[in-house]
Amino acid sequence: MHHVVEPRVLYFGTPVVLISSSNEDGSANLAPMSSAFWVGSSGMLGLDETSQTTLNLARTGECVLNLAHAGLVAAVDRLALLTGTPTVPDHKLRKGYRHEADKFGAAGLTPLPSDKVAPPRVAECLVHLEAVVNRMHPFGEPGSGVVAIDVQVVRVHVEQDLLMAGSNRYVDPDRWDPLIMKFLEFYGSGRNLHPSRLAEGWGVPRRAPVAES
Repeated sequence: MHHVVEPRVLYFGTPVVLISSSNEDGSANLAPMSSAFWVGSSGMLGLDETSQTTLNLARTGECVLNLAHAGLVAAVDRLALLTGTPTVPDHKLRKGYRHEADKFGAAGLTPLPSDKVAPPRVAECLVHLEAVVNRMHPFGEPGSGVVAIDVQVVRVHVEQDLLMAGSNRYVDPDRWDPLIMKFLEFYGSGRNLHPSRLAEGWGVPRRAPVAES
């Protein structure tokens, strides 16, 4: 039997992306997000209008979308309640966010130079999408505080081991295990991987562990 519900978020299962962008002083910002999808060589990103990433993309028009694999869950979780914005907005303070200037250092990740854009890639990620901004506009109901950002992917880097044998174009889906955010919890290979600071910040009830069969 179906029930009418009012879920707080509609995260039925979306990939985790680490977006790297350039701050005004030239340093790198790194932020996790999971409101993203791609069609062809274009991507659509949904971001908080107050985030440092949004401010950076509006100013510079470029970024790198580093796709996190399941093995990076601990590093991603370390970034979950950090913001590059020096003055933390009230709605983030209430969830437990704090300012952190060195996001790469906080996560224990390594910057890697990009080819076509200024922001660095994340060496530990197996897929990097260098991208430029096409357009930005408000998203959702009035006052949602969310911005939709349309980006064009201009270069793709994929770890050699993910490619199908003899191909420089096709990724083997059996070898690619993306980190998935499902209702603010981290999943990979169909199972919960790690406690989520973001879920805690949003007040998501703790679940009883699922017994393995």
